[in-house]
Amino acid sequence: MESIENLRKEYESLFGRPSERVFSACGRSELIGNHTDHQHGLVLACGVTLSALALAAPNDKDEIRLVSKGFSECSVSLDRLDPDPGEYGTTTALLRGVLKGIADRGANPFGLDIYVVSNVLSGSGLSSSAAIEVLLGGVMNGYFLDGELDETSLAVIGQHAENVYFGKPSGLLDQMACALGGIQFFDFSDPACPVAERVNYDFAASGHTLVIIDTGADHANLTDCYAAIPRELAAIDAFFGETALRDVSEDDFYAALPVLRRLFGDRAVLRAMHVFDENKRVLKAKDALLGNDFDAFLKELNASGDSSYMLLQNVIAEGHDNAQAVAFTISYAKKLLNGRGAVRVHGGGFAGTVLAVVPNELLDEFCAGMDRVLAPGACRPLSVRKRGVYELHLED
Repeated sequence: MESIENLRKEYESLFGRPSERVFSACGRSELIGNHTDHQHGLVLACGVTLSALALAAPNDKDEIRLVSKGFSECSVSLDRLDPDPGEYGTTTALLRGVLKGIADRGANPFGLDIYVVSNVLSGSGLSSSAAIEVLLGGVMNGYFLDGELDETSLAVIGQHAENVYFGKPSGLLDQMACALGGIQFFDFSDPACPVAERVNYDFAASGHTLVIIDTGADHANLTDCYAAIPRELAAIDAFFGETALRDVSEDDFYAALPVLRRLFGDRAVLRAMHVFDENKRVLKAKDALLGNDFDAFLKELNASGDSSYMLLQNVIAEGHDNAQAVAFTISYAKKLLNGRGAVRVHGGGFAGTVLAVVPNELLDEFCAGMDRVLAPGACRPLSVRKRGVYELHLED
C-alpha cells in the first residue's frame, strides 16, 4: 500500500482540492465454518492485514464522486437513491446502495469526493467487495452521522447494497468480518442479526503465519457450482420443513438417510453431513484458541479442510477433470508442510485461493516451494488485523 502522503497527492490531483479525512477497512479470512453461514450455522473468521483505504473531503456538488485507483470515476446523485437494474454488478451500484442505507438511518447527505485504494485481492475469498462496502459506509457514517453507527450496522448496510443494488445474493459473513476485524466467532442462527463474539487470541504468538495461496484458477463459468451447494442443502431443509440445517435435528437427518439419498442424491446428503460436523468443529476451534491450545486448533482446521474436500466437494469443479488447481495446491502444500501446520480450501472454493497455516521456521521454504510450482508471488503471508473499519488519525 502506498504512503498516505502519496495518496493525498493523488487525491488532490484527481479532485483539485486536498483530502480531509482517511478511513480504512480490512479484508477477511474464513478460518473454519465453510458454507455454514447460509445454513444459519457457525463460523470462525478474522480480519487480515490486506486493506482498503479511502481519502475523502466534501465537494460543492449534490453528488458523491468515487474514484477507485486504476478505474474510472463513478458518481451518485443525492436525489437518486433507488436501485437501478442497469447498474447491477458495478461499483456505482454499491455506492448508491450504501448511500441509501446511510440515508435511511437518519443522515442528511451532502456532496463528497472519495478516493479508494485497496490491496485486498479480488476473487481470493478475502472479500474485496465487502471491504469496499463497509469502507464506504465508514466514510459516510463519519461525515453524515458523526460515527454514531456501529460496525454491525455498517455490515448490514453493505450486505443490503450488495444484495439489492449490486445484484449478488450473499450472506452477512463477509461484511461482518471486514467491519469488525480481529478473530471473530459468528453465530448465524438469526442471519439478519448474527451474534458476533471476539476471540481474544494473539495469533502472532502462535509461532505460525497465515498464508493465502493463489491457485491461478479463476471463478469464471463456475456460477452453477456455487449455486448447487445452497440449492441442494435447501432441498434437504425443505424435506424437514425448515429453512436451514441449523434447525434440523441431526438424529432425524441420519434416520432419514435412505429416503434422503433416494430423493436428493448422495452429494446433497454428503454436503449436509459436512454442515452438521462443521458447526461442531467451529466450536472446538474457538475453544482451542481460548484455551491457548493451538495444536487442537490446527487439528480442527485440517479436519475442516478434509471435510470440504470430501463431503462438501468444493475443491474440484464438476466437469473440470483436467483443471484441478485447488486440489493440486492443497496436496502440494500438505507435502511441503509434512504433517505440520494446516491447509484448507479458502472461501467459496472451486477456484481462487487456498489457506495455509505455516510454522514460522518453514515459512520462507514453504512460500518458495509453492511459488516455484504455481507462480512468483502466489503465496501471500498475512497477519490478523485487530480493527475492522475505522477512521485513521494522525497518531495512527
